Amino acid sequence: QVQLVESGGGLVQAGGSLRLSCTAPGRTFSSYAMGWFRQAPGKEREFVAAISWSGGSTYYADSVEGRFTISRDFAKNTVYLQMNSLKPEDTAVYYCAATQYRAVVAGIADYDYWGQGTQVTVSS
Repeated sequence: QVQLVESGGGLVQAGGSLRLSCTAPGRTFSSYAMGWFRQAPGKEREFVAAISWSGGSTYYADSVEGRFTISRDFAKNTVYLQMNSLKPEDTAVYYCAATQYRAVVAGIADYDYWGQGTQVTVSS
């Protein structure tokens, strides 16, 4: 199975930026659509952003559109989530996920593989 690994989380000041990375060591997910999800304490995991297998299409949750950008680098087999203008309400554990469905999808059940999560904390 594909094992995803997230990195880049940390503590950032409100209004600041952070870039998360997602890789699959020893494997490729170039044929997968990819997504980012997040989960805050006491809340359900929610969709953040997704990118098609080709990288040609993206989709964002209303709460992050205009601030976050999902992208992928096929040469590096890496998916990124660039987060700008961060707000305290963005604080959560962020998860990378992969789906065999090549189009962008927003449902948790649509994804087949998940990373362990990386903590993002935004201070005010």
